[in-house]
Amino acid sequence: MDRTSTPEPSSLSPKSLRTVAVIGLGTMGTGIAEVLTLAGREVVGVDVSDAAALRAGAALEAATARAVERGRITEPERRAALARFRTATELTAAADADLVIEVVPEDYDLKHEVFTALDAVVRPDAILATGTNALSVTRLAADSARPERVLGLHFFNPAPAMKLVEIVSSVLTDPAAVAAVTELAHELGKEPVAVGDRPGFVADGLLFGYLNQAAAMYEARYASREDIDAAMRLGCGLPMGPLALLDLIGVDTARTVLEAMYAASRDRLHAPAPVLGQLAAAGLTGRKAGRGFYTYEAPGSSVVVPDALTPPPPAARAGGRAVDRVGVVGSGTMASGIAEVFAKAGLPVVLVARTPEKAEAAKGRIAKSLARAVEKGRLTAGERDAALAAVTPAGSPDALAEVDLAVEAVAEDLDVKRELFATLDKVVKPGAVLATTTSSLPVVAVARATSRPQDVVGMHFFNPAPAMKLVEVVRTVLTADDVHATVRAVCARIRKHPVDCGDRAGFIVNALLFPYLNNAVKMVQEHYASLDEIDAAMRLGGGYPMGPFELLDVVGLDVSLAIEKVLHREFRDPGLAPAPLLEHLVAAGCLGRKTGRGFREYAKA
Repeated sequence: MDRTSTPEPSSLSPKSLRTVAVIGLGTMGTGIAEVLTLAGREVVGVDVSDAAALRAGAALEAATARAVERGRITEPERRAALARFRTATELTAAADADLVIEVVPEDYDLKHEVFTALDAVVRPDAILATGTNALSVTRLAADSARPERVLGLHFFNPAPAMKLVEIVSSVLTDPAAVAAVTELAHELGKEPVAVGDRPGFVADGLLFGYLNQAAAMYEARYASREDIDAAMRLGCGLPMGPLALLDLIGVDTARTVLEAMYAASRDRLHAPAPVLGQLAAAGLTGRKAGRGFYTYEAPGSSVVVPDALTPPPPAARAGGRAVDRVGVVGSGTMASGIAEVFAKAGLPVVLVARTPEKAEAAKGRIAKSLARAVEKGRLTAGERDAALAAVTPAGSPDALAEVDLAVEAVAEDLDVKRELFATLDKVVKPGAVLATTTSSLPVVAVARATSRPQDVVGMHFFNPAPAMKLVEVVRTVLTADDVHATVRAVCARIRKHPVDCGDRAGFIVNALLFPYLNNAVKMVQEHYASLDEIDAAMRLGGGYPMGPFELLDVVGLDVSLAIEKVLHREFRDPGLAPAPLLEHLVAAGCLGRKTGRGFREYAKA
């Protein structure tokens, strides 16, 4: 029979996909093989390297042994799984496979060579899947003798742990093949998301733009690699910082993905940061090379070791001014949360609002928060009482005369903040540090409202302040060194993690987070994927605690739009222009959970 002839129509189901060939036994291929064997599939792993095949077998033995130790499988199940796995160095070993999954390096010529060779080997009814995350599935399919049987099957690393699988159809793909692979993904315990063929698909399409911006931020020396990574872990709840993630993925791989994305989008946010090319050209490709953005104990190790860029320990840094008494201005959630943080650290706090009644109400909010902490076992009753006693409510800024640090947490309006700082300049004693919690406004503009701009600094807490560990410390060109040192020391005292950044729009977190959110809106706007698919992709494939649309509705679409506008105005990059869909929803009053409707609808409280 001619293997390249058009196959007769056949019934496809996940049950028919009993034998699977995995082409390429690197980390991803080995992980996919593990998932398949444990799910009862016969798997043949193919790699041109005998050493890779041996490593894959050893890795599978070790992984299944750990699974037995942890009680996930029994020893007989382990032996059965290992018996279902074999390796080979020739593609002819895939001749009887029902499904072939290609996961060779991200190079079109290499993948094309594999697919062309498979055309002459596999059965006409076999499904051919590519694991690419950047190259065109349609192009690979069009070059195949059986384009209707070609699709994308994008697992995420590590494949045994990550739930997401993106299933990519071209215009040529037989829907029955898609349905069969989708059902197989469910049987493997994965969450399949159907997407169209464009570079990056959903998860990487959003993820790699964010990673690229982080690399550019580092390259511009805006913040250290440690501070960029800590900011995104602690400020957004991500499992890894972007630069550490680039090292894990491979700097060269990331650059390849971004090149493909940029070729398709021409969006400058996807144009690979030059530092990626420089590192790749030098062979500093990340963990696999032992060095990338960070230096590792050995090639392939995850253990970071100090190098010339590692910052000195906190004790080696210069000290600052004494802070024995703190003032917080504001009566909202953020102000009361910040006051609670200081009080729990044993610092006396003057909490100032526009009226005594508002100040008392803010203290009442602190009392409720402290009571919840006692109920949950996070505080003792004595610690609660001491913290509450440390808070003195006041209805006038005059009460701040003797504080050593005054923290402003009023409305995100430059005129309001400037007026307040002009007042603080008059009432707060000389030598005190004046801090603003702005998340988007220029700190220097607030500082210039005073006669002592050298004493003004940004101290951006994250909401809810008692729970979130991150504080972005923003120094302007006028901020004194000892003021900067003072705020860092205070952060340590209140058990927060400070990261240093300059006075530009978005600082670290918002400058990286909101373009990612905006790009997610553009995906929906362009009908590429649904809200649910995108949210699932980023939770399951990117490790985000919330999908982008869940987060947008929590933050508030009006707040998000305002930050996007600030970023666009500051950096003047067309890719940062707010998505029209976001603007339309805000204009319609759909602001998220607070109005009962944003990207989704919510039940009224």
